[in-house]
Amino acid sequence: MEQEFSVDQRAAEQGDAAAQERLANCYLNGKGVAKDPAKAVFWFQKAAAQGYAVAETGLGWCYASGVGTEKDPVKAVFWFQKAADQENPVAQSNLGWCYENGAGVGRDLEKAVSWYQKSADHGYMKAQYFLGRCYAQGSGVAKNPVQAAYWYQKAAEQGHAEAQYNLGRCYVQGSGVAKDQAKAASWYQKAAIRDTLRRSIGWPCAIITAAA
Repeated sequence: MEQEFSVDQRAAEQGDAAAQERLANCYLNGKGVAKDPAKAVFWFQKAAAQGYAVAETGLGWCYASGVGTEKDPVKAVFWFQKAADQENPVAQSNLGWCYENGAGVGRDLEKAVSWYQKSADHGYMKAQYFLGRCYAQGSGVAKNPVQAAYWYQKAAEQGHAEAQYNLGRCYVQGSGVAKDQAKAASWYQKAAIRDTLRRSIGWPCAIITAAA
């Protein structure tokens, strides 16, 4: 791990954007070096300045979370937008969350759905869950139980605990799918296992860094 860090450091100092982003994550997570969030931000900035989408997403996360820098939702949105425009699915989902919650940008539920959709179409499970929830609640889009169940299923199959739980509820209630108590029990059980893991090891919040 320390050897990999040294290799990335040399490459980062020579201007390699991918190495700069990897180095930022080393400092962020304490991989091969002591944790140093401020240095993580420094290297995310270096790579983001070169238009490297993964680093733009990471930098946005730092601003959104106040890690290694002062919390600044407006700057978070700026960098998420940069990366989202490059089709980065994590940034697209994070940007959707910002629009849904009015964080750093005016609240706009339709834009939230649009960005969740883009991210979900890339297969990103968090966005699939958020999109399913929007369809279930009629938030930013017409309520559609079938679409809600569809996107919950997509996220659930990738191990998203909340999606697994909500899909179980769909099968209990016959919402968007035919009632099926056996399938409901199966998804509830999977959700419970995932939730236990989440409580024991901790999972990132709705807005996440590209490395998560």
